[in-house]
Amino acid sequence: MARIKKEKCYIDGKFVATSKHFPVHDPYNNEIIAHSPIADVKLLDKAMVSADRAFKPFASLKRYERAEMLHAISKGIAKRGEEFSQMIRREGGKPIALARGEVNRAQLTSKLAAEEATRFGGEWLALDIHPGGKDYTGLVGRVPLGPTLAISPFNFPLNLIMHKLAPAIAVGCPTIIKPASDTPLTALMLAEVCHDAGLPPGTVQVVPCRGAAFEHLVFDNRPKMLSFTGSDTVGLKLNVIAGRKRVALELGGNAAVVVHEDADLKFAANRIAFGGYAHAGQICISVQRVFIHEPIHDTFLPILLKEIKKLKSGDPSDEKIIIGPMIRSDEVDRVQSWVKEAVDAGAKYLLKGRSKGNVLTPTVLTDAPPDSKVVAEEIFGPVMVIETYKTWDEAMNKVNDSRYGLQAGVFTKDVGRIMNAYEELEVGGIIANDIPTIRVDNYPYGGTKDSGQGREGIKCTMHEMTEERVLVMRL
Repeated sequence: MARIKKEKCYIDGKFVATSKHFPVHDPYNNEIIAHSPIADVKLLDKAMVSADRAFKPFASLKRYERAEMLHAISKGIAKRGEEFSQMIRREGGKPIALARGEVNRAQLTSKLAAEEATRFGGEWLALDIHPGGKDYTGLVGRVPLGPTLAISPFNFPLNLIMHKLAPAIAVGCPTIIKPASDTPLTALMLAEVCHDAGLPPGTVQVVPCRGAAFEHLVFDNRPKMLSFTGSDTVGLKLNVIAGRKRVALELGGNAAVVVHEDADLKFAANRIAFGGYAHAGQICISVQRVFIHEPIHDTFLPILLKEIKKLKSGDPSDEKIIIGPMIRSDEVDRVQSWVKEAVDAGAKYLLKGRSKGNVLTPTVLTDAPPDSKVVAEEIFGPVMVIETYKTWDEAMNKVNDSRYGLQAGVFTKDVGRIMNAYEELEVGGIIANDIPTIRVDNYPYGGTKDSGQGREGIKCTMHEMTEERVLVMRL
C-alpha cells in the first residue's frame, strides 16, 4: 500500500511540518487522500508575526510588481490546471467538468486582479467650493489596511480563496488563509503556486487548523480585516468577536426563481434544473425556491421535472456527471431529515431523492410549510421547493419572505417587470432571464439581511481592503 502523504502548512515562505494531522477523505468513496496539517496557536502566531513584518515592504511595491506576481499566479494555476481540477474533484466531490470550470475562473480572477492593480487609484479633489478653500487643492488616494484573514468554504476551494487573495495581493495586504477542513489540499497547492510565483515571505500563508484555534487570530488586533465565506452561524459569531477589524461576510441563502407566464419555459426549465442540482446543490446561490405563475403551472412543471430527471448523478470523475456526492455523510443525513420534517408537516413529493453512499439524487417538494427548514433555511443540498403565485406583486413578496437575500432570478420578457424586480427584491443581485446560480468574477457580489455584508468582485474587494487617505496642499 502506498504511503499517504502528510502535508505541511505554508508559513513565512516555507512549508512547515506540524505535530498533528487529520485525514482528508474523498467524499465519493471515502478513501483517505492525504493527511492535512493542523496549525496550533503557536504556529498561527508565527504566521501573524510574519504577515505583520511583511506588510510595509509588500505595500511599498510598485503596482507593476504586484501585477506581475498575479499574472505569474494565473499562469501557475493554468500550468497545473488538470492537477487542480482533479484535486477539487477528489477532496470536494465536485464533478470534474465543474471543477475544471472553477480552475478556469480562478485563472481569470488572478488576471482581473493583475489588471486592476495597475489602474486602481484615487482622485483629484476640488477644494475651492467656498472662499476658504480657494488656495487649496486635494488628492485622495487609497492605502492598504494591513494583514488580512481569509476563511474559505469547501464548495469552491480554489476560486473563493482567489477572490480574497488576489485583491489582497493587488493592494499590498498580506493574507493568512484558513481553508475549509474538508478541502485544505487545494489551498496548499495554491501556496506552492504562490511560492513559485515569487511572492515574498509572509504575504501568503496557508494554515489549515481548527476553527477554535483560528479564533485566536480573529480576536487579535494585528489583522485589520476578516473576509469570511461560510455559514451564517459561524460568520455572525466571528463578526461579534472581530473587534475593530473590517469584516466582509458572505453567508449564503435560499435563492429564489420566479417564472412568469411570458417566459421561455423550456429554457427556464433547463437552467433551473442545473441551478438547483449542480454540485449536489452545495452552492450558496443554488436554486432552492421556485415560484411559478399559476396560468403556466400545469404546463411548466412537467417540463421542469423532465429536465431534472435528465441530470446525471454519481461518480464525479465522470465527465457527464452534474450531481456528485455531498461533502460528508452527516450532510446527507441532515438534508434527508429536513425533507422528512417538511413531508411530515404536509409537504408532498414531486420527485423523491434517494441516497447511495454520499450521493443524493434530486428531491422536488411542493406544499411545504413556509416555516419548514427546506423553505426558510439554506438547504445546501439537492432539494427544490415549488410554489405558485397569482400576481407579480405576490411573487415579489414571496421572494422577499426570507431572512436571506443573496441573489434571485426572474424569468420574464417584460422589461417593466424586470425593473420592478430590481427595485423591489431585497437581494444583492437580480438575474433576469436566468438563474441566481450565476457569478461573473468582476461584478459586486454579496447579499443583504442574513446573507452577509460587504461585496466581493475584484475591484469591490480592493476597496474593502483599503481606506482613503487625503492630501491637502496650499497652493
